Amino acid sequence: MCKKIVLFLITFFCFAAITTAANRKFTLVIDAGHGGGDAGAIGGGGVKEKTLTLKFALAFGRLVEQNCPDVKVIYTRKTDKFVELYKRAEIANQNKADLFISIHINALPKGHTARGFQTYTLGRSRRTGKNNGVLENLEVAKRENAVIFQEKDYQKTYRGYDLNSPESDILFEFVQDKNMENSIELAKYMQKYVCQATRRQDMGAHQDNLAVLRLTSMPGCLIELGFISTRDEEQYMNTSLATEQYARGIFNAFMAYKKRFSGGITVPYMAEPKAEPKPEPKAEPKPEPKAEPKPEPKVEPRQSEQSEKQDTPESPELGRPEPSTQPQPEEKQPEKKPVEVRPIFKVQILTSPKALKAGDSRFKGVKGISSYQESGLFKYTVGSSEDYNEINRLRKTLLDKFPEAFIIAFKDGKRVNVQEAINEFKSKKAR
Repeated sequence: MCKKIVLFLITFFCFAAITTAANRKFTLVIDAGHGGGDAGAIGGGGVKEKTLTLKFALAFGRLVEQNCPDVKVIYTRKTDKFVELYKRAEIANQNKADLFISIHINALPKGHTARGFQTYTLGRSRRTGKNNGVLENLEVAKRENAVIFQEKDYQKTYRGYDLNSPESDILFEFVQDKNMENSIELAKYMQKYVCQATRRQDMGAHQDNLAVLRLTSMPGCLIELGFISTRDEEQYMNTSLATEQYARGIFNAFMAYKKRFSGGITVPYMAEPKAEPKPEPKAEPKPEPKAEPKPEPKVEPRQSEQSEKQDTPESPELGRPEPSTQPQPEEKQPEKKPVEVRPIFKVQILTSPKALKAGDSRFKGVKGISSYQESGLFKYTVGSSEDYNEINRLRKTLLDKFPEAFIIAFKDGKRVNVQEAINEFKSKKAR
């Protein structure tokens, strides 16, 4: 019963994603950092971070509104007011946003100088090295995406389903994993297009445990436009030219992301109807060989070996076990049994935008680590087995070191839906 319900839930989420993408606008939430009594960082020339972030947020939003009628733009603030971090995330969650972009300005202590543009997505804290934010974000993903549990009679409708079951964890880990992958792709676009538009130094995309990101349940990033503590960057960011260039760069990054990801779930059958199969029936000129009966009038009283090959109906009467004719029907084609390909389960423990060397400290001493590449990321796994239960036990032993570890599945060398793989494993085990 539980298996059926989990399968239903996955179908439900996929259908919801398709329906949502088809029937409503893409929702973008733009967050201007700080505001009101929270001025943020202040430059040597007196420029305040809260002023710049609002200016750039509104300029970027206007470009989207003017050029993307299919996008709904929501601002966490449009004036100089203070909005708590959790409320900024709530605005995105409650509006079922497809993307969240938070705009900030960087700063360093007095006496230090730096220049350039940076993008942050949710990940391991660079200060503590812990993944607490990722775990908290998983709870947010559960809370915000599990809309069915808000139904009055959900326990009756989905009887037997446990929100805290391993199957449930897999479902929401899948959602979170996809959100984090998409966020990293967004960060790459930001670094490319913003640096291209502003000619700012590319200081790279990073991951960190940022509150405003870990409390949202959709892909997103926090961008640091430049260093207000560096005099020339402060002056540049305070110009109308900078407003236009940053807005254009962020807009281009957004458009590149939207073009790639706004379609929601890809429906493979839409690409199937090809007109090419139609010409195949034209290969019916095969009946032409029937013109071979021409040699029939030349049939002699004696049946030569050649006539025996042509007059196939007479061969059984002759009963001659001619080696030239009988081997053909004896070809044992049915013996070519297709090799059954079963799902292979693994535990994914880590994702990195760059390749890590064997023995890297981030592996925490765990041995037998493998990797694969997906969406430009390096993903590291432990274990490999057709037995889901074995891999599930392995995952539990890794949770102390990798609390975010989750199970993935491969089939014929390609990553597949893990719940479908589990269902296949269970059905074959029950035989």
